[in-house]
Amino acid sequence: MKSLLAVALLGGALLAMDAQAAGDPAAGEGKVAACAACHGSDGNATAPIYPNLAGQNVAYLENALKAYRAGERGGGMSMMMTPQAQSLSDEDIADIAAYYGSLTP
Repeated sequence: MKSLLAVALLGGALLAMDAQAAGDPAAGEGKVAACAACHGSDGNATAPIYPNLAGQNVAYLENALKAYRAGERGGGMSMMMTPQAQSLSDEDIADIAAYYGSLTP
């Protein structure tokens, strides 16, 4: 019984931490001006060579932007994405990911 209670409390704590870490889609909307040139302000790419971001998994977007920012992602559009991501804070990344993730593809 005690271990079940501990698991329940731990699960609740993890959910609370996840909720605190979540970005703000409304704030993200105001931070996508540079992104919109290629990915569209509505998350639909402006050309077939760019990925659509509308409805994309938020965790994936956050991880991808952080990897670009750290110079850990190469190839493709990394020469363009790395400098863009390097100007973003963790909060900016969370907000932008939340915004694009909230859009309907």
